[in-house]
Amino acid sequence: MLLLVTDTSGKHGSVALARAGERNLRDVEPIEVVPLAGGTFSAQLVPQIAALLAKHGFSKTDIGAFVVVSGPGSFTGLRVGLAAIKALAEILKKPIVPVSLLELVATASRAQGKIVAVLDGGRGEVFFGAYEIAGESVQVLREELVSRVEFLSLAEKSTVATPDMALAAVARDAGLSVVAVDSTGAEMIARFGWKKLQAGEIVSPEQLEANYMRRSDAEMFVKKSF
Repeated sequence: MLLLVTDTSGKHGSVALARAGERNLRDVEPIEVVPLAGGTFSAQLVPQIAALLAKHGFSKTDIGAFVVVSGPGSFTGLRVGLAAIKALAEILKKPIVPVSLLELVATASRAQGKIVAVLDGGRGEVFFGAYEIAGESVQVLREELVSRVEFLSLAEKSTVATPDMALAAVARDAGLSVVAVDSTGAEMIARFGWKKLQAGEIVSPEQLEANYMRRSDAEMFVKKSF
């Protein structure tokens, strides 16, 4: 199956193609990853998808499923990325696999039990996810935006998983158990998405929602104005 993988959650993004399940059901083979420059997702994403498909001799009808990062991250970036995937999936009638970067980090740690995944949320805040992992089973306990002080308190008696070296150092200094994971690149997202697709964890275009965690600057301005 051909997977189209997109991530517009951060300052920089990516679009990728991957083959999945051709040799065995667990196999995912990246074809190519194309970086997207921050601030221009709306202009780049659809043309880059078209160019990537054409370069490798595919058409949009060859796409078997869409794997898309649904958050947490940039309000504008996620909105642009998810809108494009919703439109394509609606036209092609293909499934969408939403991926939480926090859940991806938690499972990539390969730790068991209570796992806390954290990513830098900017502005002195932390994207925080708490999970209970037993074997292949992952239970989402909470995903939210917290302060660094709150993060350390909430992470007590848990293993902290993060690709952020600064947050890892903060957690270690507080006496917490830490597992450093690789950065959440397109290949890791594709493999995680394929696993979710096999488990039937898909959504329709109308069900696809972004997990911003933080309100947009415009929303915060309006709230402060009243």
